[in-house]
Amino acid sequence: MSITATLNEAARAAVTTVQSGPRLDRLPITNFHKRIFWLIGAGMFFDGYDLYVGTSVLGATLSSGFSTLSQNAQFVSFTFFGMTIGALIAGFLGDAYGRRFTYQFNLLLFGVASFGAALAPSMEWLVAARFLMGLGLGAEIVVGYSSLTEFVPPASRGKWLALMAMIVVCGLPATTLIGSILIPLVGWRTMFGIAGLGALVVWYMRKSLPESPRWLESKGRIAEAEAIVAAIERECGAKPLAAAAPSASVRVYSTSDLFGPVLLPRMILGSIVLIVINTLIFGFVTWLPTFFVQQGMTLAKSYSYTLIMSLAAPIGCALGAALADRLGRRATIIGASLSTILFGLIYPMFSAPLAFVAIGFCLLLSIYVLVALLYGVYTPELFPTDVRLRANGICNMLGRGATIASPFIVVALFKTYGVAGVTGLMIALLVVQIAAVWFWGIEPANRGLEDLAPDA
Repeated sequence: MSITATLNEAARAAVTTVQSGPRLDRLPITNFHKRIFWLIGAGMFFDGYDLYVGTSVLGATLSSGFSTLSQNAQFVSFTFFGMTIGALIAGFLGDAYGRRFTYQFNLLLFGVASFGAALAPSMEWLVAARFLMGLGLGAEIVVGYSSLTEFVPPASRGKWLALMAMIVVCGLPATTLIGSILIPLVGWRTMFGIAGLGALVVWYMRKSLPESPRWLESKGRIAEAEAIVAAIERECGAKPLAAAAPSASVRVYSTSDLFGPVLLPRMILGSIVLIVINTLIFGFVTWLPTFFVQQGMTLAKSYSYTLIMSLAAPIGCALGAALADRLGRRATIIGASLSTILFGLIYPMFSAPLAFVAIGFCLLLSIYVLVALLYGVYTPELFPTDVRLRANGICNMLGRGATIASPFIVVALFKTYGVAGVTGLMIALLVVQIAAVWFWGIEPANRGLEDLAPDA
């Protein structure tokens, strides 16, 4: 080949694009998408399972003399500290080394650390293992949602991502049920063994998952992206398309751009909504049994009320899945925020058990619509592929970081003003969220990810 022909070939390669985004977006939902969903979802389920495992385990470690109250507090603190750090690290690893490498690495870390927790000879070792598990937990929520985002077509992207959130929240009733059966029979260590075994089984099964073609293309790995997209097209029964020249140059974003004038408003928005939803869950929902007992209810009645109200979690996520694509992200988020404010205002006014539980159920239903939209759907869509995981990692780090301070604020408000003080804090945060989504929010429903980029 002559020098001129070689240069011409290089020039053509320089402007060639796989167009992986539009090609993936045109595909119908097939068994390929369902397989991706369930393999990612399986890892996300164990993330949700283990997030709540402390609720069952810590009571058993305390009653057996394995731990003290202060050590239990360390267990909880190191869980959230690990998740905060893990979310940040996963974001940078995912954008640098790929989605596939990162979700496999964090799941392996989580699985091995779970076995370490099951075999811990002392509470100090258990706390250390829990920190490592927290790293994997924080990473999974960043990488899992973002990875699915880059495969699912826009017409139903909101539904599938919200259903993923439903799988995660199902970890709470699963942990409660399994713990109530196994811990009295074989002890608390089995709970961590189940998490470790499940994580490693999913890690092995996930080895068949492809890398995100969108990420590969953003890194200039054109041949790899083309091969994966073409294989997906064949599996989905669509006619493969050849690589094409882009109609215009596409901007490449870096970490510094996240704090520049273009992406900073989206960073602020993503941080606000994740701070709000984390505070709602870990500053209100998880405190419900404590609130009930402090208000004079028996422990048995407290758990009964909490169990009934917790059924709103998967139902709320399913409702979010139904609304995300039909009403749009902004309308659903603002509507669910207003609904949460309404029931939050009414909730402290009732003392009759039936009305109390009914209003509480509606309140949690509204909160978990927000859980589905904010964790799973909206924040991954805010950012371009180049920096999607880094941006989500930073936003999740700030959201998780809020859970470090929120318990102290909640206790102070509850002691001074009762449940009304706690719901007042939640309402104030929701007002800020509504304003942020109203003024800075974009509408991703039925739009390709590439169309959502600021330079689109």
